[in-house]
Formats: sequence, structure tokens, C-alpha cells
Amino acid sequence: MNYLTVDKIIKEALIEDVPNEDISTNAIISEDSLSSIELLCKEEGIIAGLKVFKRVYEILGNVEVILYKKDGDKIYPKDKLAFLKGSTRNILLGERVSLNLIQRMSGIATLTNLFVSELENSNTKLLDTRKTTPTLRILEKYAVKVGGGDNHRFNLSDGIMLKDNHISACGTIEKAVDIARENISFVRKIEVETENLDMVKEAIKANVDIIMLDNMDLEMAKEAVKIINKKAITEFSGNVSLQNIKKIAQIGVDYVSVGAITHSFKVLDLSMKNLNRIN
Repeated sequence: MNYLTVDKIIKEALIEDVPNEDISTNAIISEDSLSSIELLCKEEGIIAGLKVFKRVYEILGNVEVILYKKDGDKIYPKDKLAFLKGSTRNILLGERVSLNLIQRMSGIATLTNLFVSELENSNTKLLDTRKTTPTLRILEKYAVKVGGGDNHRFNLSDGIMLKDNHISACGTIEKAVDIARENISFVRKIEVETENLDMVKEAIKANVDIIMLDNMDLEMAKEAVKIINKKAITEFSGNVSLQNIKKIAQIGVDYVSVGAITHSFKVLDLSMKNLNRIN
């Protein structure tokens, strides 16, 4: 992770939550007050974002954070994840931001891990997409990796993917690929989105690197994999669920991309409890 970007995210989140001051805390807690508190797990899952959680308090200052777990660990209700000790004001100041970030990241890691578990004993790998929360992509894609998935493109500058509208704008897959090759470095791979077998055959003829089988039914996708016959990397996309991903893997595709892991996850329930005043 690029921690300069992470710091920017945290600082902007703190400014959003505390544009001037925490008037509730500051009204009743003195500046020199010290306390301790625990980060606790309330439901089973995969933890992700512990260093991000800790970084919130490093930025605020005057709070020591001791981590009891590491990213990727399986956690259970009542597990103690971290212990914090220091400025009572800063503990409370960072509570919501730190929880928001780690809960989201852990929710993504947990859902990703469920999908990855369905791919056990297959050669198919799970990919994320660009369907992420604006400005939080670096955290969410990191959480996917923690959950056992792989990252697709981080952004539009990261790789060539010619989708239906690109192809429509150029007329044909072959023409779109030819134009792309004229304008990009030879080190860039080219992925093309296909929706039927004719498009698959055209993509093979254009000698693309990756062929996406987009929203195909299983029978068509199975036939497409036979036609491609390892001439390109294959990626299945569209309407993938925990209920059907195992059947998709059995077709023999190299990758399955799932937008749901970063846009339809449930946050993992964590909380900061047992605050004790030291002075």
C-alpha cells in the first residue's frame, strides 16, 4: 500500500468528521486526561486494516496502539484485536474514523475469502474490479488481497481493456485492437470484452492477451474456453455469486472477476469498548 495515499485518506476523513473540534468530548474531558480502551470483534470474519486503524492514532498523536492480530487472521466474537492507551480526547476523536475504515476493509476481506473458498481445488483465481468506493480504492483492493483475492486494474491508466462501447466506437474488435497497438507501448497487455462466440473468435484472430467472457451463460462460456484453447488468458465476468462461482470455475477459466466483493459487502462488526480512565 502507498502510505502517502493512506495518510491523505485518513486526514481527509478526520477533517470531514471533525471540521473544528469534537465539542461533545471537549466539553467534558480535560486535555490531560489519559485512558485505555480495547478494539473488540463482535462477529466472525477476516480482519483487514489493522495498520490503517493504528495509523489514525499515529496521525492524531499521544495514543499508543498495541495490535494483537495481523491482517488476514480469522477472528471470532469477543476476540481482542488491539489495546489503546493515551490521550482520552484523541482516543475518542479517532474512534469513528478508525472503525469506519477497518470495518469496511474487514468486510471486504471476509466476503472475498468466502468466494476464494469456493474456488478451492480449482485453477481459477478471483479478481476484483474498479467498482470501488470513490477515493477508497487503495484500501479496498488491499482488503481483497488480504482476503485471498487478486487485483485487476487499479485505474484506467493501469491496463488496456476494450469494452463494448470502445468496440462500437471503432466498428470491430480487430480494428479497435489494431488502433490500440499503434498507440500504446508493446509492454502493455490488451484485454477485450466479448459477449458471444463470434466476438471470441474475432478476439483470437486479433491475437489479444486476455479475453473476457462477459455475461455469458455457462454453456456458451464453456464452448468459448474450448475455442480459445489457451491462446489467451480467460476471464469470466457478470452475475457471479457464491452459489454459482464453483460451476464457473469448472469451465476452466483462468480468472473470475466479481464486483460484489467491493460494492456489496457487509461491514464486519467491530467496536471500541471498556474505556478506563487512567487519570
